[in-house]
Amino acid sequence: MRSFSLFFFGWVCAVAHTAGAAEPSSAQIEFFESKIRPVLIRECYECHAAEAKSIQGGLSLDSRAALLKGGDSGPAIVPGNAKESLLVQALKQESFEMPPKGKLSDAIIADFTTWIDQGAADPRVEQATPAAKGIDFAAARKFWAFQPPVKSPRPQVRDAKWPRSEIDYFVLADLEAADLKPVAPATKRELIRRATFDLIGLPPTPEEIAAFLADNSPQAFARVIDRLLASPHYGERWGRYWLDVARYAEDQAHTFAVKPSTSGYRYRDWVIDAFNDDLPYDQFVKLQIAADHL
Repeated sequence: MRSFSLFFFGWVCAVAHTAGAAEPSSAQIEFFESKIRPVLIRECYECHAAEAKSIQGGLSLDSRAALLKGGDSGPAIVPGNAKESLLVQALKQESFEMPPKGKLSDAIIADFTTWIDQGAADPRVEQATPAAKGIDFAAARKFWAFQPPVKSPRPQVRDAKWPRSEIDYFVLADLEAADLKPVAPATKRELIRRATFDLIGLPPTPEEIAAFLADNSPQAFARVIDRLLASPHYGERWGRYWLDVARYAEDQAHTFAVKPSTSGYRYRDWVIDAFNDDLPYDQFVKLQIAADHL
């Protein structure tokens, strides 16, 4: 009971102090504008502002009200008490490691400590947009990637002799809309170089170029494409992009405790084989999410 009385008395004093706090001085406002706001914009707004693509941890830092309200872990600042402010603890990487790309300098952290201990003067009065607490599945289903494909009618073009395939009409329509004309057709030598670099990331060999130049049949280029798609280099070339998305690595160098992963190559080889085997995309994703549960 005595502890509760002391806590209640302290809370009342804190409220009274906040209610009676004087308006920030021009020097305090200048300190915020020169030392604090630029750092928040540069280091924090990407993940913690109303305009961010996704507000991390439900925390916005683009207004005083948002700072006081805080996020999932509680208020970000306690004006007059930097030691108890989660924002300072995060900058010092005592509780969280923020910003994620690296700890800020001691001078910047000292500026934030001074700013909060002096009352956290902040002229930003706009209320940040609250972070969404759930997913609007009805709105999500309207995203373009989830819409069934619809066959578009062939657009009208002025130069009807240029298109060779259906897609050429769409390309030419956009070019004509911008008052542009197509460049000259690629030579066979240029064509095989472009296709080979695109599909396997390597140049064609002299023998492959010679064979393509000597093949005058209508199926010559189709045979080149089929050969490249059947090459094991195709999976190596295009699997690497998925490995980047999945943040593949053979160690944990992005953490503070580097541990080699001696089995990492198994996942790398599986992704390459999935591309080479033309594994359907839905299966490709499902196998990685479910893993051993399948």
